[in-house]
Amino acid sequence: MLQYVIKRILVTIPVLIGVTFIIFTMMYFTPGDPARLILGDTATEEEVTELREEMGLNDPFLKRYVNYLKDLSRGDLGESYTTGLPVTDEIKARLPVTFRLAVLSCLFAIIIGIPVGIISAVRQYSWLDNITMLAALMGITIPSFWLALMLVLVFSVRLGLLPASGLYGPIYYVMPVISISAVSVATITRMTRSSMLEVIRQDYIRTARAKGQTEIKIIFKHALKNALIPIITVIGIQFASGLSGAVVNEQVFALPGIGKMMVDAIKARNYPVVQGGVLVIAIMFSVLNLVIDLAYAFVDPRIKTQYSRKKEKKGSETVRSEG
Repeated sequence: MLQYVIKRILVTIPVLIGVTFIIFTMMYFTPGDPARLILGDTATEEEVTELREEMGLNDPFLKRYVNYLKDLSRGDLGESYTTGLPVTDEIKARLPVTFRLAVLSCLFAIIIGIPVGIISAVRQYSWLDNITMLAALMGITIPSFWLALMLVLVFSVRLGLLPASGLYGPIYYVMPVISISAVSVATITRMTRSSMLEVIRQDYIRTARAKGQTEIKIIFKHALKNALIPIITVIGIQFASGLSGAVVNEQVFALPGIGKMMVDAIKARNYPVVQGGVLVIAIMFSVLNLVIDLAYAFVDPRIKTQYSRKKEKKGSETVRSEG
């Protein structure tokens, strides 16, 4: 298992390098002059040219990219063009907000989606199942930013029950979490229902019922445990979607997270902030994929046994070669 983790971490390195190259290339060819935006329209051409030379914007593409990788290897993401602060400090200040939104949205989706999906599978083709599937279909099709705007219109403007923007307490998370998690709730519900339907038709479930075990024990101990693999996959994907969905919703609710930081940075052609934000999100995605793979082994012992067998097989081949 340890070798597998190390191998996955090593594979992540070229992936992150590829991400840096793509985002660096996109920002390089994006129209606009950061030096002009920093100095303003009143600056002379001499001042703009001097600042561009100081910032290294006149260097060739490959030279700028290699210098960026060198700084990145030292943990230096550069400095913000607008504030002059290190990008690392700005990300550290805003990352907890985005991560908290993604975690709360994912937990909310799990708490709602898995039980509803189980009930829908157990009561297949009932009126409850039909209503659940209709609601799940609506949840998947509704864009999160539109839902966010409707929540603001109803609960903030019309009813005055929830704050429309800012982040000054737990109540400010309610509407952002609901808008981000709507798609996740629907997706997890559908996947749970589908996976449970496949499992509860297996022979060992009929055997458990024949032995007189209670329905609750059959559902949660036997059926749900064996149906978790595809559900875990969907949960991981939805958590990643929560990170990306927070980018739009943070702008709608004016939340001080990475999403709003990146949108403001794109408008200002603040290249280091955009590149640093994308790189951090890519690292979080890579770590999340590794956690999902490890969760497979935790849920299904057969997967962990496969890793052990590969290690034993490699060891026996080594012994035979030495003999």
